Amino acid sequence: MAIAIGQAAPDFSLFDSEKNKVTLSELKGKNVVLLFFPLAFTGVCTKELCSVRDNIAAYNDTNAQVLGISVDSLFVLDKFKQEQSLNFPLLSDFNKEAAKAFDVLYEVFPAFEMQGVSKRAAFVVDKEGVVKYAEICATPGDLPDFAAIQSTLQSI
Repeated sequence: MAIAIGQAAPDFSLFDSEKNKVTLSELKGKNVVLLFFPLAFTGVCTKELCSVRDNIAAYNDTNAQVLGISVDSLFVLDKFKQEQSLNFPLLSDFNKEAAKAFDVLYEVFPAFEMQGVSKRAAFVVDKEGVVKYAEICATPGDLPDFAAIQSTLQSI
């Protein structure tokens, strides 16, 4: 079932590219931006995450922790993060638990018939763990509405 604005965000624990376990509920007290992306090293994903990297001050100014999440292994994400000089954590949802909880998992990814790839999606979770913004992109080539994400962050 799709995640609705106003509901509690599903909790998850995933490892980041530095092998640290990150649990969403432990980030209460901070706004959190969850950016699910299909696959590291692909053109649109690189563009999306580099855009966030280049504008990280806007997220920091709203006390927001950005978390990039994909089904890639933490080792792949570590290489991707280093090569792109990303300045926020990338979480490995290799077992697809978070993508399933947020209902953003393709049964079959449109490219190359891969199964179990996450959709491109963005969620803003407020300091109390409540979803304040939810966007699932219609196609993997679409980018989230970053202006709407920033507007949401500034309003909470």
